[in-house]
Amino acid sequence: MHRITLTAALALALTGSVAFAQQQAPAAPPQQQGAPMHHFRHGRGMHNPHRQAEMISKRLNLNPDQSAKLEPILAARDQKFSALRADTSLTPEARRAQFKAIHEETKQQFASVLTPEQLNQLKSMRHERGRGMHRQGPPPAAPSGV
Repeated sequence: MHRITLTAALALALTGSVAFAQQQAPAAPPQQQGAPMHHFRHGRGMHNPHRQAEMISKRLNLNPDQSAKLEPILAARDQKFSALRADTSLTPEARRAQFKAIHEETKQQFASVLTPEQLNQLKSMRHERGRGMHRQGPPPAAPSGV
């Protein structure tokens, strides 16, 4: 009898804490009228094609014509990713294949805008960013005097 009471009390406490956590969740910031929806991407923050194009333009020293062509490519990619994420009818394998196809299409579009040297710089920027995400910081210091 005591075991049943304890189990019921534990279940009640857990469901109560979940309900409380849901009530305490902060409200999402209101969307600006006419602003495109942005997405979170694996904890890396929101996509912003304009800001991303500016950053790439600055880092690769693009000319104004090249810079103007990047933002629509990035915006179209994000729109396709958004539609793909919303499509619940796809299997995980099909979704992965379509994500890969969108990446390849974007890569080809970038190749039509950037020089081969700029493409190599972009590739190394992405490689650096990827390595930084998986780095775990310096090893802990050994205790001194022990």
